[in-house]
Amino acid sequence: MSVVHVSFDKKAYDVKISNDLHQKIGSEVRSVWSSRKVALLTDSHVGPLYLNDTQKQLEQAGFNVVPLQVPAGEQSKSLTVVGQIISQLADEGFTRGDGLIALGGGVIGDLGGVVASLYMRGIAFIQIATSLTAQVDSSVGGKTAVNLDHTKNIAGTFYQPDLVLVDSTYLKTLTDRDLVEGYGEVVKTAILDSREFFDFTGKIRSINDIRENAQELSKRSIAYKAKIVMADEKEAGQRQYLNFGHTIGHAIELLAHGELRHGEAVAIGMVAITNRMVRDGIAPSDMASELKDRLETVGLPTASKLIGTPDFFDRLINDKKNHGGLLHLVGLEGVGKPILMVKKIDDMPTFIG
Repeated sequence: MSVVHVSFDKKAYDVKISNDLHQKIGSEVRSVWSSRKVALLTDSHVGPLYLNDTQKQLEQAGFNVVPLQVPAGEQSKSLTVVGQIISQLADEGFTRGDGLIALGGGVIGDLGGVVASLYMRGIAFIQIATSLTAQVDSSVGGKTAVNLDHTKNIAGTFYQPDLVLVDSTYLKTLTDRDLVEGYGEVVKTAILDSREFFDFTGKIRSINDIRENAQELSKRSIAYKAKIVMADEKEAGQRQYLNFGHTIGHAIELLAHGELRHGEAVAIGMVAITNRMVRDGIAPSDMASELKDRLETVGLPTASKLIGTPDFFDRLINDKKNHGGLLHLVGLEGVGKPILMVKKIDDMPTFIG
């Protein structure tokens, strides 16, 4: 088992990475929580696969489990669903001493984190990450959020879990597309981190390679993210590097109305911003082609006609990284050399064009 320890001034927890954790859920949760009532939150994709077994393990470990299932997909990341779950917890008599476990991918992790942070001003929270996106990125660091109308992740909190469990066995039931979507976040982390990690992703030449190396990819990705978030928990400085590809990616993800997955949109966003870095002489000329190779070889998209449309620029105005008409963008001067750039919203058509 690999363990990445994440520590802040007022909170510390472990991210445990192993391919047998799905069989040890009861004991792992018991190692950090006393007996209590537990809301086990999942979605309509993950629930039929893992809910019953997870509930059984928790009950055998002495927990009183209340299963909660929401429809799979981004539509469940809403304040409406947050309110519904909070009402269910109240109806079930949950107290501040109880807890919530998010069993699922990024949507469930975000949704569960928001609910846990709000219910009675905060109850205990654990993540069991079942998608590659969650395992390599979203389950670690405490950022939680839901969407509002046409704005992604606009309502949220910073709320750290008590434990994160990452088991690549769950990935066996992911479709290839869902797996590859998460790999977009791996490539993002690798190019931000170091030449050594980025070169490692260069060895991934197929979807099967992702599956065979999932545990190592998770370990490397989580180690980098933990280092960044421990230095900047509330995203005041270098944690913004993790938004590489996301400003453009979020805009086109929303405009695609479900046709693009999150990791696919981020892949497009990374290439778009890197092309501009190369064009302006900030990044080396071969970096964009290296990045495209990593993404395209496993089937991730790297371009979109949505970029540069009037609706695209409208979405940028509502981006949470818009500070008084100034967008904080992340680019790279080279592999492992991220930079923050401030661009006026009004100047984005020229920059993107």
